Amino acid sequence: MRAAWYTQNGSAKDTLIVGEVHTPFVGKGEVLVKLKTSGVNPSDVKNRKNRPLIAPQIIPHSDGAGVIEQVGEGVDPARIGERVWIWNGQFGRAFGTACQYIALNAKQAVKMPDGLDFASAACLGIPGLTAFEAVRLCRDLKDQWVLVTGAGSAVGFYASQMLMLSGAKVIGTVGSKERATLAQSVGVKHLIDYKLESVEDRILSITEGQGVARVIDLDFSSTKELIASQAIAHHAQIVCYGSNEIDFSMTFRTLLFKSIELKFFLVYDLSDQARQNDVLGLNQLIQEGKIQHCVGKRFSLAEIVQAHEAVESGQLTGNAVIDID
Repeated sequence: MRAAWYTQNGSAKDTLIVGEVHTPFVGKGEVLVKLKTSGVNPSDVKNRKNRPLIAPQIIPHSDGAGVIEQVGEGVDPARIGERVWIWNGQFGRAFGTACQYIALNAKQAVKMPDGLDFASAACLGIPGLTAFEAVRLCRDLKDQWVLVTGAGSAVGFYASQMLMLSGAKVIGTVGSKERATLAQSVGVKHLIDYKLESVEDRILSITEGQGVARVIDLDFSSTKELIASQAIAHHAQIVCYGSNEIDFSMTFRTLLFKSIELKFFLVYDLSDQARQNDVLGLNQLIQEGKIQHCVGKRFSLAEIVQAHEAVESGQLTGNAVIDID
């Protein structure tokens, strides 16, 4: 089969190779999916750049979508021909979705809702499920002010829509006009350009001094600075799925005296129950036509270097999706 892979860490142009490899065999409890698309996420870029390789050859990417061609022992043959989207395709595994075929546990191939296209389906495994889990972890959202950091990012775009469906009042931070336009396209009315404005001052102005009661956060190393301010209210809940810096300090007294609740989670490592709830809930929202998707740019498999560079640059608005030849 045709695939892209790397055998060492480094830049996209120096490490990514496109060529032929063996088509995987389908094992017990597995399905063989003929992939139509592969999603490129920031974690795929980080893995390729500097995370130790777990095998001599790595086919990257955890997200993707395609059609089941074979099933292994114990899997219902009726699933052959089913259109599916993939989660954790390359988490803890050497071979992900940047290829024509993937064999993986049947539960990791989720039946696609009617009408969903393969490009949009390649955005669900990491961005869609991260957003759904973050919103699910928030308490009592109706009529609450919620800050979404990176409202025009892949996760923030989904999370903003889900929050508004829950009755929350969303304030989003953005870093460009393009991402502001994207967030506005799904109804986010209150946006703060964190590069040009004081996030604290704008939150207090928008909320008339109340501050936000919930935060869905992509960069805790920046958001932690807001905790001591009035922009984040007493008894606020902060749900975080990322941080640009991994080493930083905080003042315990601030967290204690404001009764701040912190919740961190990794979308790759959800409990079985949480994963099931999120997959079913996300599919239901899509089936009911309640959320929009944003594919920023599509690439061919031969253009995987350009796809990685686009994600790594941070300039792409929307998800990068590779069409599998």
